[in-house]
Amino acid sequence: MRRFLFVGWALLVGAGCGSSSAGDEASTARPQIVVTHAVLGAVVTELVDGAADVKVLVPNGIDPHEWEPSAKDIERVNGANLVVANGLDLESRLIEVLLRAEQEGVPVFRATDHVDVRGGGDEHGDGGSDPHFWTDPIEMSNVVDALSARLDEIGIDVDGEALNDEFAKLDGQVRDVLAGISNRVLVTGHESLGYFAARYDFELVGAVIPGMSPEVEATAANLSELKDAMKAAGVDVIFTEAGTPADVTRTIAEETGAGVVELGTHLVPDEGTYRSFILGLASTIADALAS
Repeated sequence: MRRFLFVGWALLVGAGCGSSSAGDEASTARPQIVVTHAVLGAVVTELVDGAADVKVLVPNGIDPHEWEPSAKDIERVNGANLVVANGLDLESRLIEVLLRAEQEGVPVFRATDHVDVRGGGDEHGDGGSDPHFWTDPIEMSNVVDALSARLDEIGIDVDGEALNDEFAKLDGQVRDVLAGISNRVLVTGHESLGYFAARYDFELVGAVIPGMSPEVEATAANLSELKDAMKAAGVDVIFTEAGTPADVTRTIAEETGAGVVELGTHLVPDEGTYRSFILGLASTIADALAS
């Protein structure tokens, strides 16, 4: 009897182990999508709607210009079914990693290949193209169209049209938020709101860091020009962001009488959606310029 019970127990344990192994294989069989930064990651997560595992590399709120990939991050890139990158060298420390992964057969989708790219300052390493398209929901819709087709190629069926309908409504909501702003002039930490300004009829007066990346260093001449431009345009708010040097911003604010307001241009709010990001950005700007 004891021998019979032992055999039965062993068979049950073996069956349990086999089931666990099969479950592990099933979970790892899910498509793995790696996205470089949080705002883009929020869109991809909503688009795939649970049909794939989505991993975002750059921590929420961190400027991708300043982020360094770990060995684990590189492993995730190399093992992905698809990598969704911003493009235009926004993820400057990941460029070589992505190129090597592509050479090994990893598909890489670059969002800025599918937007109407704005020009910018010569300080940016790619010759002046602006990578900060995600502040414009209409440009994000163009990315969703192209990404939907790419996901279909790897067997992930998504409803990009429904998401873009939401983004069209979102564009209208942003316009409503900004409707009461008459003095539409902006000074930012670095040149990160070009797409937002173009979409919603703002003038970019200047930036504390005169380039597409906060890694560019401002000179005394740059700062002098910025202060003169702010006074001429009647700018009374400086919008800072991740990577903007606080001491430089504080000095400019004191010398021009401007206030300082922080923008989360790389931060997805707790709701975790692109809608919450863009409405939060617009509301912060509207509140600051209306006060």
